[in-house]
Amino acid sequence: MGGTSDPYVKVFLLPDKKKKYETKVHRKTLNPAFNETFTFKVPYQELGGKTLVMAIYDFDRFSKHDIIGEVKVPMNTVDLGQPIEEWRD
Repeated sequence: MGGTSDPYVKVFLLPDKKKKYETKVHRKTLNPAFNETFTFKVPYQELGGKTLVMAIYDFDRFSKHDIIGEVKVPMNTVDLGQPIEEWRD
């Protein structure tokens, strides 16, 4: 990677991966703000068996997009009554 990146995020639920969403590509930045909302319609009783995945990629027009990072959130560990906010370096 050079001095900048063209990041975007793929968001999906495991184990099925039926519905995938992608954010817009943020061109030439190392500090993107992804202020986008995605909705997955999952019956509450099935939610505990799902894992929310957010995979961050560097867009490349002419070759395979490089993965920058990935976050996996097992939904059975989340208190849906509380907002989730976590920052890491």
